[in-house]
Amino acid sequence: MKEALPKARRVAIIAGAIALSQAFATPALAQLEGNVFIHDPSTVVLSDGKWYTFGTRGGGLVSEDGWTWSDGPVRPGGGVAPDVIKIGERYYVAYAVGGGGLNGGHASEIKVMWTKSLDPGSPDFKYHDVGTVASSDGIERNDAIDPAFLLADGRLWLSYGTYFGTIRIVELDPTTGQRLAGNDPVDVAIDMEATALLYRDGWYYLLGTHGTCCDGPNSTYNIRVGRSRDVLGPYLDHMDVPLLRGGGKLVSAAHGRMIGAGHFGLIDLGGGVEKFSLHYEADMDRSGRSVLSIEPLLWRDGWPVGGSNLTSGTYEIQSERSGNALQLKTDFVRIGFDARRSFMANPGDPVSPLPDQSLADNSAVWPDGTIRADLSAYMVRPNQHWTIAPVEGAGGYFGAPYYSIKIAGTDRALAVTADGGEVETVPRFTGGDAQLWRIDQLTDGTYRISPKGQPSGNDTALVAIGTSTASLNRFDPTSDAGRWRFYPAEPPR
Repeated sequence: MKEALPKARRVAIIAGAIALSQAFATPALAQLEGNVFIHDPSTVVLSDGKWYTFGTRGGGLVSEDGWTWSDGPVRPGGGVAPDVIKIGERYYVAYAVGGGGLNGGHASEIKVMWTKSLDPGSPDFKYHDVGTVASSDGIERNDAIDPAFLLADGRLWLSYGTYFGTIRIVELDPTTGQRLAGNDPVDVAIDMEATALLYRDGWYYLLGTHGTCCDGPNSTYNIRVGRSRDVLGPYLDHMDVPLLRGGGKLVSAAHGRMIGAGHFGLIDLGGGVEKFSLHYEADMDRSGRSVLSIEPLLWRDGWPVGGSNLTSGTYEIQSERSGNALQLKTDFVRIGFDARRSFMANPGDPVSPLPDQSLADNSAVWPDGTIRADLSAYMVRPNQHWTIAPVEGAGGYFGAPYYSIKIAGTDRALAVTADGGEVETVPRFTGGDAQLWRIDQLTDGTYRISPKGQPSGNDTALVAIGTSTASLNRFDPTSDAGRWRFYPAEPPR
């Protein structure tokens, strides 16, 4: 498909949206907080303890935690759809000037510059121009916009292009950012724009945005992918359709009240947690504006797939290690039952439903005060059901809010012990850091549960020790001990 609007109108609309967003950047009910209004966001990168992304026309956003964002420094050069990569001490920034249908033409240049810091307050903040690394003359079947970097095995690649003609890849010098002499562009895809390149397990992945943009809730943007053993292709999707024939496996699309997913950027947080930045053309809870989003990235059968944050609800929390359920460590409460009704009943005797165990019956044996948590076989008991919800005003970390984890139907909350070494439940939820939890989806679809209140740089998480003990320990991404699954459970009666 083609763009719903020519690039000239797209840039004008984006400029107006940015101006409005800066004047009315008020909190709203959405995934991230603060000012998240941006179009064509670059890959999110860390510089001097803060996270940065840049968008069309030079504006950008900055955050200390990947959850609450504010206006960031203005990138020189203007232009559209930048990308950023850190190599050694340098941050290289690529951006396009011209093209994209601007004034009806497709003549464009992709320029590169570098700085040692993205923070304007740093003594290392100073942009140095590298020059033009790719271009289109307005006649050839290519439009040199939407650049994206990939550094793999010591070699630096740049993809670029849009719906007008082909997507191309060229090689750059990672020490200077300049295009390697004699390096000719190679056509690798059609019918996409806003590309990104990944390298994983011997495969190169080319992600691109299909559909139409810049039409708010009517935009059909969606992110698709193909892969190849060679960075220069050929790229095929999961059905072996070449990307040079319009193929592409779906990675992310509209969902809920977020419409028009585009501009993929990988964020590898380590410890088995990968996420990706993107923009949605329309956040229906924020007047249909284009917004930044950060979402989990999964890998299934060798393909990237968009994941999802845990939604509010009541769940069984199951250990991937043992299959046992997280529960209050209390005495087992039997459900009243006459075994003769099962073993001695006649085939024709009438049957009727047995009621679930009530919260009142189960909690009658709970001690006062704190109660430890452990693991046991799932028995559909109230002390094994947890209500999980984002905590308003508590913030979050990289696209995931901080959650409360409470026994369903009660205010009893999962918490870190005072010494920070174990988990327990406390009678009342207060919203303190010891009762707030990060729940990050891992690349295999399971989740990691981490306390908010832990020392900076500490990778502590809830882990299963053997089959029955729940504890806090360093998360090991190669083990199932710190992986959990959430299964919906009926709320207590």
